[in-house]
Amino acid sequence: MVSTTTPAVDGWFTTGDEPTLLASRCTTCGDVVFPPAPDPAAAFCRNPRCDGDTVETTALSRRGTVWSYTDAQYQPPEPFVPPQAEGAAYEPFALAAVELPEGIVVLGQVAQGYGVADLRVGAEAELVVETLHTDETGDRTIWRWKPVVEMGEEADQ
Repeated sequence: MVSTTTPAVDGWFTTGDEPTLLASRCTTCGDVVFPPAPDPAAAFCRNPRCDGDTVETTALSRRGTVWSYTDAQYQPPEPFVPPQAEGAAYEPFALAAVELPEGIVVLGQVAQGYGVADLRVGAEAELVVETLHTDETGDRTIWRWKPVVEMGEEADQ
């Protein structure tokens, strides 16, 4: 069996030591949109006040502030794939909406080992890439938000 690590959604984020989310930026008005256009060459500005017809892919900031958060007490419908073994009980997970310096809010799961007790509105979070699930060909990765623990603070882990 060949084992690979592949993003669950191609073209939405980079991997490596310093992963980033990728967005589309209008070259006319500078408006930034996530997720990025699937084909930048055929894309147009999504800002209704702009008639720009050229966008480019741009990397977003890796850190932002928690704008809102909640936990998913129910299992989402397909195409969600639960990370636990088939037949195991569903395990709730936290979601955070993080406002980035570019002025947009991006929703994502919270990093493994963290929950709503570790989050607060206005706190800093950073982007990490973790395994979402594993299939017959390998790991499928996704971006998640990891609370930033400042010096002197304790992490509940």
